[in-house]
Amino acid sequence: MADQRPTGLKASKGIELLTWGTPNGVKASIILEELKEAYGKEYTWQAININQNIQKEPWFTKLGPNGRIPVIVDHDQGGFAVQEGLAILTYLTRHYDPDHKFSFTDRLDISRAEQWMAWQHGGLGPMQGQANHFNRFAPERIPYGMQRYTGETERLVGILDNHLKTNDYLVGNKYSIADIASFGWVNRLRFSGVDIDAFPNLKAWWQRILARPAVQKGLSVPSRSGFGNDLYLQKLKDDKEYAQKEHDLKDAIQKAKDQYGYKYASP
Repeated sequence: MADQRPTGLKASKGIELLTWGTPNGVKASIILEELKEAYGKEYTWQAININQNIQKEPWFTKLGPNGRIPVIVDHDQGGFAVQEGLAILTYLTRHYDPDHKFSFTDRLDISRAEQWMAWQHGGLGPMQGQANHFNRFAPERIPYGMQRYTGETERLVGILDNHLKTNDYLVGNKYSIADIASFGWVNRLRFSGVDIDAFPNLKAWWQRILARPAVQKGLSVPSRSGFGNDLYLQKLKDDKEYAQKEHDLKDAIQKAKDQYGYKYASP
């Protein structure tokens, strides 16, 4: 199923998810798996291989004008399409979480969840994405960009770590869409050049969420990425050549930090 190239929608009822296994993509697949486990809410998905630019094709941008995954289509609401992970999380719980297992009824908790989700949408995701770009994908290594965005990612995860000192979850000590919004990014911190072990409260939170069966299933839609914190460590153990390259990258990030006098501080 993940190998088939989509050319349009294939379902006629229920929720149809168009996604890829990125930190943003798993927001939608995880909440859909949670709703499936909690309420029996079935859904259909199609793999949108972003390396093939399927998300830029006209049939897709008609549904998600930004040309980014994930997008959902609610066939039971006249084919209503929703783009952007934050909007998908709120849409799905507003319509399909009647018992508020993953959302809130208290107005202040609703606001708290919105704040953390907006924080991720405008901060953690973009900054960690830039860290990935400058550390791994830029045509040349630019030390300023490497230390700037790795450092900003560390600052942001430090905020989470501090909040989680006295909280098991981000809002109301209850697992919710506020947690799901940030989980996919935290799940790839090691790949981004950030040592999750330096943030023990955050690491414990990540482990709690990772242990959920629906989260494990959501991470496998359309297929499990090898860049998650756990699988990344395993690859370091299994592949000596890869481990050496990662060691060299870690050294390059540290040299970039030293060059510009980086000092960790949060907030």
